[in-house]
Amino acid sequence: MNDAAAPQGRDGIRHGGDLTQAARLFPDAPAPWIDLSTGINPWPYPLPTLPPSAWAALPTRGAMDALLAAAAGAYGAPGPDSLIAAPGSELLIQTLPRLRPRGEVAIVGPTYGDHTRAWSAGGHRVRLVPAPEGAPDTADVLVVCNPNNPDGRTWGPAELLDRAADLAARGGWLVVDEAYADLDPGRSLCGHAGRPGLILLRSFGKFFGLGGLRLGFMLAPAPLLDAVRAELGAWAVSGPALAVGAVALADLDWQAETRRRLAAAADALDGMVRGVGLPVVGGTALYRLLDAGDARHLWRHLAQSGLWTRSFPEHRGREGWLRLGLPPDRDAVDRLARALASFAKCQGGWPPSQ
Repeated sequence: MNDAAAPQGRDGIRHGGDLTQAARLFPDAPAPWIDLSTGINPWPYPLPTLPPSAWAALPTRGAMDALLAAAAGAYGAPGPDSLIAAPGSELLIQTLPRLRPRGEVAIVGPTYGDHTRAWSAGGHRVRLVPAPEGAPDTADVLVVCNPNNPDGRTWGPAELLDRAADLAARGGWLVVDEAYADLDPGRSLCGHAGRPGLILLRSFGKFFGLGGLRLGFMLAPAPLLDAVRAELGAWAVSGPALAVGAVALADLDWQAETRRRLAAAADALDGMVRGVGLPVVGGTALYRLLDAGDARHLWRHLAQSGLWTRSFPEHRGREGWLRLGLPPDRDAVDRLARALASFAKCQGGWPPSQ
């Protein structure tokens, strides 16, 4: 490895999942690389057989209607008119700041960094707050990830609905990013979609393990849905994404079984890392957040073992954080276990020496 290689956040790496960057930074690592850097389900929904028209024809209104009906049913939304689909929730994050006058935005953090980047790029004044109740009364917009990425913190529906009502009374927005809410549907606010000032974002690819499909949803009052739909333009979602999404979101049995499978896998991963004395400080059933003391050394050690993980040097005071996704198979579990054990041994136990 080039000694100058830096953890994510200081080498132009804003997200996990790009193994081309991993191979560039660590050319001597063993192959194949094992990607543990994202919160994407490693056991994806089985792709249905698609008709040729899904690929050959322009996406139809009927296909979109079927997708929105399935999404409303899966998310517990009032109906298909309460949400719109987009080519990934990331595009929705980038779109929202353009749809209101520049103002003050409070973001509960540390959290997914693209919220801060998008609102700042839109000319808004952004400040991070530790919890929703920490947002100042002067804030025009409050952004909350629920569950939060990467620490997994959650807030109850009643608390968030109170905040939405306060913001709506002065023309503000509560934006709740529910990218990981499929893991715990009881915390979702989708049943309240359409309330003034309440904007909800949902990601399809993470829970269903199909990040490459690029599919996400927004639930909001009708005028805002119309404004975002105009921004996205015609045929925003591809025919294959419409077809796969409609089938997967209607498969409630698969979703229930997947929640059980992910919870068991997360428990097993906790047992592995705690077995070498490494504390688990948060996360969700799709990823675990560790405190490695100084994560730079562990991040590099794992990368040299062909294991791509996510550190957070951009979060001041959280330099010890390291996020691990779920190992997809026995080979990945064994390689991770060996790498953690060897690092703990050479460090003389946890926390690692500084």
